[in-house]
Amino acid sequence: MSLLSSVVACCLPPPTSAAPPRLLNNKDHRPRTVGRRDLVLRSSELATLAAIFHFSGTKPSYLGVQKNPPSLALCPATNNCVSTSEKISDSNHYAPPWNYNPNDGRRGKPISKDEAMKELIEVVTKTKPDNFSPRVVEKGDDYIRVEYESPIFGFVDDVEFWFPPGKKSIVQYRSASRSGFIDFNANKKRVKALRLALEKKGWASESSF
Repeated sequence: MSLLSSVVACCLPPPTSAAPPRLLNNKDHRPRTVGRRDLVLRSSELATLAAIFHFSGTKPSYLGVQKNPPSLALCPATNNCVSTSEKISDSNHYAPPWNYNPNDGRRGKPISKDEAMKELIEVVTKTKPDNFSPRVVEKGDDYIRVEYESPIFGFVDDVEFWFPPGKKSIVQYRSASRSGFIDFNANKKRVKALRLALEKKGWASESSF
């Protein structure tokens, strides 16, 4: 399988009708040693693909705070998204919200929503668990959207944070890949890394994740 085929198989949606698997002959069972020439050729192929293709995709139209009920969007059926809007029973997509003034008193003096947003942006811009480059592209009074771009092919993940109105110091979030149908838990790992960094500042998760 070529490198391009591998990228398509892992990261891009499958075709509507897949061809049946090719039957292997006896020669296909022999172990193949990858030599230095093959490595050089594959490296060149990777560089060529990176230069030609840029899989950033387009911003989904449904991003932002939904109206009925007010919340962030749910995840698609694919396994490349986590959201606090999902049901707790959906272990593939659910993630618990965060609290920037937890009741256990770990922070000491409570902070305001604006201060919490500053802490969140600081952590987002400094935390790169998957080597994706974060860029804050939207910031409102209660909403932040960040685009995470992969270093080679330019895949983009959209990560949203919403500070709902009310007395509770809760932050809802959603992290999703724009393309493909699996992410090898990249979105879950990213959210976990952000949570651990925020916990050092006094934040807490509303439940285990």
